[in-house]
Amino acid sequence: MGNRFICMKKKDTRDNNHGSKSKRMGRSQRKLMAEEEFLHRQALSMAPQQNHLSQRFDGSMSRRIGSTSSRRRNLSDSFSNGKQVALLLFVKTFAFMAMLLCFLFFLLTCWEVKNCPEKSLSRLQHRKTCSAACACIWRIPCSASDFLENIKFKKFVLVHGEGFGAWCWYKTIALLEETGLVPIAIDLTGCGIDLADTNSVTTLAEYSKPLISYLENLPEDEQVILVGHSTGGACVSYALEHCPKKISKAIFLCATMVSDGQRPFDVFSEELGSAERFMLESQFLIHGNGEDKPPTGFMFKKQQMKGLYFNQSQTKDVALAMVSMRAIPLGPVMEKLSLSPEKYGTGRRFFIQTLDDRALSPDVQEKLVRDSPPERVFKIKGSDHCPFFSKPQALHKILLEIAQIP
Repeated sequence: MGNRFICMKKKDTRDNNHGSKSKRMGRSQRKLMAEEEFLHRQALSMAPQQNHLSQRFDGSMSRRIGSTSSRRRNLSDSFSNGKQVALLLFVKTFAFMAMLLCFLFFLLTCWEVKNCPEKSLSRLQHRKTCSAACACIWRIPCSASDFLENIKFKKFVLVHGEGFGAWCWYKTIALLEETGLVPIAIDLTGCGIDLADTNSVTTLAEYSKPLISYLENLPEDEQVILVGHSTGGACVSYALEHCPKKISKAIFLCATMVSDGQRPFDVFSEELGSAERFMLESQFLIHGNGEDKPPTGFMFKKQQMKGLYFNQSQTKDVALAMVSMRAIPLGPVMEKLSLSPEKYGTGRRFFIQTLDDRALSPDVQEKLVRDSPPERVFKIKGSDHCPFFSKPQALHKILLEIAQIP
């Protein structure tokens, strides 16, 4: 065999080598093709899974963010709920300990009064004070539902002031709703989105008609907390006189809390002068029925409004007011109120003072409180004439405090 290989011709050797090479190349190609076929089949089998993954990760941004935020929100809610449960447990435990301490103080005081009268008198008043404090701690509300249970009347009716509308209460409405209360903001006649012509509103009765109609249509046993801002205070007084049984509490927010026989305009005489002089000389008067007829309303220039009403309010709220305020009917603010002790005098009145007010100065507000003392007076530091814009949180806190007063 070896000699045969040596004696072969060159052509035979080349042919044999070529055949071997072809066989090797054939095997390599078949192997390569088999590998390619395998990879192709594997790719085909993975295609549906890849398509699913693409839809999952290459979908819309909103869907992905939504699912992520949802998971985060769930985690946040769980964490928040955990904190609330822990806080609730702590408060209730603290309240229980306070009640127990109160009871121990009571027993100790009784023992001393019985056995050591000469020592007990000096300590008796101190222990009474401590016991009362512990009892107050026990009455702390432990949840939002407990808080709402302490408020008998949950409906707030919000009455705007001169030139404004229901729109001005938007921050107060949101805060009250978040607390679980029911705010109702009313447009007086010719104000806000009410379609009446301002020039046709000549009396306080006509001006206050939307408010009185709302109160009269309440269920027989339902009462509301009435809040009036600025000259809206005159409407609150009018409502106290005509619907006293529908109003549990009346809140005057830097408002015209006038006495019997006074005009709402008289409250602003320090800034605007006497009513008679204003009617003759003011550049802000509107003659809706013709220049030869008595004026029907008035409206300040934008610059005056910014200085009088919004000296502490945010720019965006001032801009809202500038495009929303309407002329002020003159008749209602010039009308003298008739208020009786039997109706208006029996109402529960509260006054909220604004201490950086340029429309109704703090001194004028103090005079209103002195002349017709309300049940309680509250003060908002750093607020202009529109605390629902400049100090909404402080106003909200006071409204809740008044609502909880028994």
